[in-house]
Amino acid sequence: MFGNVLNLSVGGQINFCCKTNLLQNSNMPKMARYLIITVKQLNKFCMKRIILGLLMLLVGITTANSQTAKKIWSLEECINYALANNLQIKQQQLLVNVANEDLLQSKMNLLPNLNGGATHSYNYGQTVDRYTNQFATARVQSNNFYLQSQITVFNGFQLLNTVRQNQLKLKSSQYDADKYKNDIALTIATSYLQVLYYQEMLDIANNQLSITNQQVDRMVKMVDAGTMAKGDLLTIEAQASAEELTVVESKNQLDIAYLTLTQMLDLPSTEGFDIERPQINLPDTPSILESPDKISAYAMENRPEIKSARLNVESSDIGLKKALGYISPTLSLNGSWATGYSGASKDVKATYLGFTESTYQTLSGEAVLEPNYHLDYKTRSFRKQFKDNDNKTIGLSLSIPIFNNWQVQSGIAKSKIAIKNAELNLEITKNQVDKNIRQAYLDALAALNKHQAAVKKVTASEESFKYSEQKFNVGLLNSVDYNNTKMELSKAQSELLQAKYDYIFKTKVLDFYLDKPLTLK
Repeated sequence: MFGNVLNLSVGGQINFCCKTNLLQNSNMPKMARYLIITVKQLNKFCMKRIILGLLMLLVGITTANSQTAKKIWSLEECINYALANNLQIKQQQLLVNVANEDLLQSKMNLLPNLNGGATHSYNYGQTVDRYTNQFATARVQSNNFYLQSQITVFNGFQLLNTVRQNQLKLKSSQYDADKYKNDIALTIATSYLQVLYYQEMLDIANNQLSITNQQVDRMVKMVDAGTMAKGDLLTIEAQASAEELTVVESKNQLDIAYLTLTQMLDLPSTEGFDIERPQINLPDTPSILESPDKISAYAMENRPEIKSARLNVESSDIGLKKALGYISPTLSLNGSWATGYSGASKDVKATYLGFTESTYQTLSGEAVLEPNYHLDYKTRSFRKQFKDNDNKTIGLSLSIPIFNNWQVQSGIAKSKIAIKNAELNLEITKNQVDKNIRQAYLDALAALNKHQAAVKKVTASEESFKYSEQKFNVGLLNSVDYNNTKMELSKAQSELLQAKYDYIFKTKVLDFYLDKPLTLK
């Protein structure tokens, strides 16, 4: 309606040249009437346009900043983030910490223990004081302090075998944690490839819809010109609607794949999350380099789950030695120290008062003189009693198991069963790993053959569609046959894409068992 030009002068004055046909000055040409106004003369309409323009500029800057801040995640970043933040992995690490504490405790059990105690009590009524061996009837305060220690000298090597067993359990728990990390990494790679697959599926669906929409536009013109039947147009429009539905379904599948990946990473939402789309081009003649026998042989020696199972067998062997140790006698060295205080313990102070006549007489009838003392009783001090009541003991004790309700024999039998169970678990783990490797190898080989066949099919379908499109454009092919050819091409492209990512995933599984890093680069 109007054309506006904004001019900013250096002096700070803002001038607007507004082209308008509202001016009634007949002296100005109708095609070039301009009104120059200063800031004070700005009309409301121009001011609104300025504000609206500034708001749009701010929105654009904010959108650009948000897009710049959007993080693009590579496969390696996803795996590293999961290994550092996954809650299940943290739980596995806690189990390793528990095993480490068990090992530390078993080592500490080799050292002597030391325990101390103290008592403070009052006695009312007649009792024999433990420190004076005399009867006391008044209230008596007593204190007792002691330290005692004991160390096992020999118990059939049970303590040493416990240390060895806990060392193996710690290593086994570490291998279990490594296996869990590997499983998480492989699952992350699977979800990552799922996102890439659905991204390409969405691209194919959009490309097919774009081609169909172009045909719709062309046929509308031809129907309007009377050179094409309306039935053909309706057929193509129906095909476009079906392909729009395919685009929506592909977008939904992509959103679900994104959600699955972010949930595995324990991210709060998919907002601001996007992955890197590496260029994955298979070689002209893709192949599987390693044989399943070689991959299996490597896995049998290096996979953490197999190492853990082997350690469990060794741990069970030591468990049997521990059970046999219960047959042996136990020799212990113990010692103690104690002291105490009693309010009934008194010190007596005698004061000489001279001689006095006693009731006794000599044979001549003379009175017998006897010394006279004044006795002063005083409770002995805490410090003195603490020293005087000091008591130390040291000794050896021997415990010989004779009959313990069949507990020892039952423990030995259970330990032998545990060994057989651990050996079976080792064989089961080996068989499962070997089965997974051979299955992944056959799946990769099948995906490779399918990919090679799909490449040929796509090439043939593209040529067929190109030929059909040329015939359709000149009216030599009806819309039904054209759509069938187009659908065949779309199906061939989808099969090729599926075979491609199936082959990539299966080869990554083989790399996984060879301890190769999971990467798409």
